[in-house]
Amino acid sequence: MNRHKIIAFGIIAEKIGKTEFYLENIATTQALKEKLYNQYPFLQTLTFSIAIDHEILQEELTLEENQEIALLPPFSGG
Repeated sequence: MNRHKIIAFGIIAEKIGKTEFYLENIATTQALKEKLYNQYPFLQTLTFSIAIDHEILQEELTLEENQEIALLPPFSGG
C-alpha cells in the first residue's frame, strides 16, 4: 500500500483543521494535487507550494513510499 504523510502549514492547516494527515495510493504529484483539490476544494483558490522531502517541487514527480509531503502557503518576511 502506498501511503503518504502530508504536513500542512499556516492557513492551509487552519482551513483543513489539522497539521498532519495521510493519503493513500497516490502515484504522482499531479494525482496528489487532484486528490487534495477533491478533498479540500478551497485549495484551488490558494497559492501554495508542495515540498517533497524538504525540497520545494519544481516539476511533476512520481512519488515513492515514505516520502514526506508538505503543503506550504506563501511566506512573508518581516
